[in-house]
Amino acid sequence: MSDSILGFIATVHPYDSLKRDELARVAGSFSRRQFAPGDVIYEYGHRLPGLYLIESGRVAVTDRNGDSVSQLGPRNSFGERGLLRDGVAVTTATALDDAVVLMLPRAEVNRLITDHRSVARFFDRGRGPVDRGADVAMLKVGELLSHRPVSCPPDTPIIEAARLMRDARISSLGITDQGRLIGLVTIRDMTTRVVAEGRDMRQPVSQVMTADPVTLAPSALGYDVLNIMLERRVGHLPVVDDGRFVGMISQTDLTRVQAISAAGLIRDVAQADDAAQMARATARIPELLVQLVQAGQRHEIITRMITDIADAATRRLLDLAAVDLGPAPAPWLWAACGSQGRQEQTGVSDQDNCLILAPGADPQHPWFRSLARRVSDGLHDCGYVHCPGDMMATNPRWCQPAPVWRGYFHNWIAHPSPEAQMLASVMFDLRAIGGERALLDDLQRETLLAASKNSIFVAHMVANSLKHRPPLGLIGGFATIRSGEYRHHIDMKHNGVVPVTDLARVYALQGRIGAVNTRARLEEAETRGVISGSGARDLIAAYDMIQTARLENQAHLVKAGRKPDNYLSPADLPAFERSHLRDAFVVVRGMQSAVGHGKGMLG
Repeated sequence: MSDSILGFIATVHPYDSLKRDELARVAGSFSRRQFAPGDVIYEYGHRLPGLYLIESGRVAVTDRNGDSVSQLGPRNSFGERGLLRDGVAVTTATALDDAVVLMLPRAEVNRLITDHRSVARFFDRGRGPVDRGADVAMLKVGELLSHRPVSCPPDTPIIEAARLMRDARISSLGITDQGRLIGLVTIRDMTTRVVAEGRDMRQPVSQVMTADPVTLAPSALGYDVLNIMLERRVGHLPVVDDGRFVGMISQTDLTRVQAISAAGLIRDVAQADDAAQMARATARIPELLVQLVQAGQRHEIITRMITDIADAATRRLLDLAAVDLGPAPAPWLWAACGSQGRQEQTGVSDQDNCLILAPGADPQHPWFRSLARRVSDGLHDCGYVHCPGDMMATNPRWCQPAPVWRGYFHNWIAHPSPEAQMLASVMFDLRAIGGERALLDDLQRETLLAASKNSIFVAHMVANSLKHRPPLGLIGGFATIRSGEYRHHIDMKHNGVVPVTDLARVYALQGRIGAVNTRARLEEAETRGVISGSGARDLIAAYDMIQTARLENQAHLVKAGRKPDNYLSPADLPAFERSHLRDAFVVVRGMQSAVGHGKGMLG
């Protein structure tokens, strides 16, 4: 019997990568079982003895609610997700007709994964972390701090503060009041504000400090440091944890070429005199995408870097417009939604934005209309094309005072029509870009609380989250586009990323989670118990797989001299990547099924 199994598995990946003697050992470890139509191979929640491989026949896989996940045929494996997680089945498998199924014991599966990289890669769902020491952009700010913070009280004489900096051999000093940061003083301040102005060195250092400086949290990325330093032309950034000064980051702490090349685009954008100059910088984004993908950067780092360039372009256009237009007639806030709002932009993105004005402001005032038109057109020139759905600040509907915005959200929540669901889905991803940020903070808190309390609205948002389905076919394959330019392709945005984004938004409502980034929402949903730990880990791993495949495909298109898009041909993928991508879609469908049945978690 082992000879026939040997001949069969020699044609199945990843076993076909094994040497002959190892392949023979594995063949001897498989056992063969026959099932009649309707026989249950394993049930949800039961312990799995090993990994299953179909030799002949068909097997139906369903989730715990009885909804179809897939129909599998010969050479398809099943049961590995539960087996490799905790050994407990997360689906039910049933023979559809007379089927012959091979089973490889769990111990042998684990040995193969340990001993053979090709097998480990085949069963790896999370792509694994990249070496974080290789790129400062991926490090958290807290990991970049190399020494204890040096600070002094605000009443310290300037001369004592200067001696403190000299003795500690540092170029900046935190000014703190009972441990809380209130200011910053640098060597440059000592030169320009003390020596050059002939100040009395006995004056308190508070007289020359920069009050309320820009700060970062220890959880921020090293890339955030570069972004702020280059855009705001500062050389030191205090690190603050819940108001308390915990360290200082300077330009000398950041030297990695890759991050600098990304931040260099932000520098070019932030220093541009007009949209045409900015466009020359943003035109290099596809090249940056290729560089980051080839370097093995995680998708959330890549999309964050690309989004930060869009943020910088938006802020620069706002600044240029404000200079030409003069003082604003009332406070305002420019906010981004969509992928920019979630900090998830890729090599192809349109623009989605709005203006929130102070109460009592006239939304038809020429100043606001001119600001919206200049910035929107400037972004279009930079490659962020006008939104096909007209969800932009140039649309009078999306340029309104804060009370009107509150009314919008109130009506969407109270009367969840299909249009209201769509608009709420977009607007729940708002993120402040420029102007008075407080105009959005209260609005987000109020609407999130009101929405989460309205069970009917949440139910409608759940239904809305099920409209985009993963591209899974009935017989173990992909449901590809049937005609047109993208025939035999799958839409990695609308059928890949959007289903996860929609699920994460529902979890954010259920858990009253303020984050708008999809991955951050999923992580926080796990922390707050909105979804189970195992369900969250599976969904995050699936999301990582889908987004990574999407970005790799975009990079491939750029290298081929084409414009990046969201359409991927499964036939172009190696067999093992095709299998893993399909498994990722299966996880997403399972989570959709759980939400659709009113269950917040996948066991």
